[in-house]
Amino acid sequence: MKEQPNYYAILSAGVRYDNRLKANVKLLYAEITALCNMNAECFASNKYFADLYDKEKGTISGWISQLVKYEYIKIRYTYKEGTREISHRYVKIIDKGMLKISKDLCDKNRKSNTTSNNTMSINTTKGGVFVKPLIIDIKKYCLERKNSVDAETFFDFYESKGWLIGKNKMKSWKACVRTWEKSSRNNNTNDRTTSHRHTAGKDYGDGSF
Repeated sequence: MKEQPNYYAILSAGVRYDNRLKANVKLLYAEITALCNMNAECFASNKYFADLYDKEKGTISGWISQLVKYEYIKIRYTYKEGTREISHRYVKIIDKGMLKISKDLCDKNRKSNTTSNNTMSINTTKGGVFVKPLIIDIKKYCLERKNSVDAETFFDFYESKGWLIGKNKMKSWKACVRTWEKSSRNNNTNDRTTSHRHTAGKDYGDGSF
């Protein structure tokens, strides 16, 4: 029996309500997000997915092609040295693709779908388009910066605030991550300084008796 990922899967609204995609393609997308959550990128082969869902590799290839076509994922390859033979395939989620489909659906249902209007108000700013990150994107960025920011805490905090900074709409979530990073670093420095002072005071006191 194949080892299955125990990370959560994400089925975004864009994919969920995209009538161009069949149910199994949406399920594959969710599986890819789970694997990306484990390793930042998904490097599972078509054979892996074929065995997982008991399908032919050609069927999986068609599902992957649909997700690429509608800009939900992008693929990059590495090649064996000195050849054009593929060594590995890497799949990554595309946020902008999800936003594009969500915008199209919102435009069609603006009058009747309050949820879609709310999604648009969160994602659109005066200076352009703000793309709300996935937790896996936040985790990947934090890993790149080697900081101690907890991605889920960060996401939940701004999700509860509607992705606002004070009363203004967020322009860059990466800038906010860097702010949290600096704050965490400063807090750790202050804690170490306080601890050092307490220890030094205790040593001085012990020596005075």
